[in-house]
Amino acid sequence: MDIKGPAKGSKHLKGSQAVLFQPASEFLPMIDEVYKTLLEKTKSIVGATVEHNKFCLTVHFRCVDEKKWSELAHEVRLVLKEYPKLRLTQGRKVLEIRPTIKWDKGKALEFLLESLGLSNCTDVFPVYIGDDRTDEDAFKIAKETNASYYLQEPSEVRN
Repeated sequence: MDIKGPAKGSKHLKGSQAVLFQPASEFLPMIDEVYKTLLEKTKSIVGATVEHNKFCLTVHFRCVDEKKWSELAHEVRLVLKEYPKLRLTQGRKVLEIRPTIKWDKGKALEFLLESLGLSNCTDVFPVYIGDDRTDEDAFKIAKETNASYYLQEPSEVRN
């Protein structure tokens, strides 16, 4: 939801990033409001954390007692009833809240390839690295099937 790249004429210098595309910028005030509400509503559930990722929110329940998972999910759903323009999805021990726009990591990869003039090139092989179900949309763009290989943790990408 927040694509940045080298500023034009920067010669790829560090720190000279320009915003290329933000398909959900109008949702920022709403996301901020929901974040504050979720912090308040989930503070009594031990181990629950709410992460603000600018254009989406992630409610982590990895450290929550399994008996409290449904209570946490219920609290999150109650908050989101007031925000029909936001949708709830579930990842690996996380609940993700994002704008209801037709945008995903696959569309972001397509945007980048098109921006670079590489979308119709037969001699370009995009490499995409991700660690969640939400990355599958990009894997399908990079290769017409779901991911074939996986790593146990992000540090293995360097190996």
